[in-house]
Amino acid sequence: MSILCLGVNYKTAPVEIRERLAFSDHEMETRLGEIRQLASVEESVVLSTCNRVEVYAATENHGQAFTELADYLVAHFRIERPEDIEFYRLEDEGAARHLFSVASGLDSMVLGETEIFGQVKKAYHLAHTARATARRLNKLFQQSFRIGKLVRTGTQIQQGSTSVGSVAVDLAEKIFGQLKGRKVMVIGAGEMSRQTAQSLLSRGASSIIVSNRSFDKAEELARELNGSAVRFDDWEGVLSKVDIIISSTAAPHAIIEPAMIENAMPHRGGRSLLLIDIAVPRDIDPGVNEIDNVYLYDIDSLEKVAAEARVEREKQIAVCERLIARHLEDKGIEALAPDRQPPESAREKTHDLTEGGASEPVPRS
Repeated sequence: MSILCLGVNYKTAPVEIRERLAFSDHEMETRLGEIRQLASVEESVVLSTCNRVEVYAATENHGQAFTELADYLVAHFRIERPEDIEFYRLEDEGAARHLFSVASGLDSMVLGETEIFGQVKKAYHLAHTARATARRLNKLFQQSFRIGKLVRTGTQIQQGSTSVGSVAVDLAEKIFGQLKGRKVMVIGAGEMSRQTAQSLLSRGASSIIVSNRSFDKAEELARELNGSAVRFDDWEGVLSKVDIIISSTAAPHAIIEPAMIENAMPHRGGRSLLLIDIAVPRDIDPGVNEIDNVYLYDIDSLEKVAAEARVEREKQIAVCERLIARHLEDKGIEALAPDRQPPESAREKTHDLTEGGASEPVPRS
């Protein structure tokens, strides 16, 4: 049994492609079940974030599995021009090395960022709970967690700003000079929104307005930040009062359209408006950037800011890569293999997850 990784990330595909391939959490169990029905796939984990969509799989046939997985993604997401998508295909030690780099923050837009470690753990947990993993991927992902922790504690890869939210705040400071007295609206009350809002306050923002589809969550985050909450259907009414909008929701389509911003601009007294869209799929229609005195940056635009903070951290890349290489040299890809003679049930493909089937019991992480 071998492992593979098929995917795209911010290095190989623009946000316009990545957002079309993004999986939502609520559908993940069903999609993992569909992937497990592919003839060549024995186990699978899907990692879907704003910067990457990757499928890790255990298989007996790399070539067939790569073809079936790519065809599944193209068909499921109804990609009309599959030639526009260039998937990277990694096998065995290459796939393991890549996952270790991802979990360690070495393959992130913001080098050394911390969010990706939690995202990898969440992706594995969802797959494990859906019984889409067994010995092969269980061992692989458990090792990736150990490597991720070792890299972060044994190197200085996290020196400086290490989150997309922090980089977004850096960009806001470049636009306005300083954030003192600036009013901010955060749309979406998730972890990314919370971290971004905290960074804004620490840099001098005077007030935070939080809006979220769940008003209870908006109120909870607003209390934590000493801000105020507005209902999701009402946030358009405060556009004339804020200077910065940070949007990070899980909406499947744009929630901020050019007409909304155009209607608000005459009531702003000539003040500029900065919008930072850190959602995938994007929350803000790109046409907003065509409006006078309005500045829109999406997740890919943050790379330009992140690049300026990479110099010191890049010095640590070689140190981190040596740690990963030493681990692979000591353990080897064979260390990820299941027992040489597993029981027959361990070799059987799991039943259709959408019909309530279950795989062989696997150890909890």
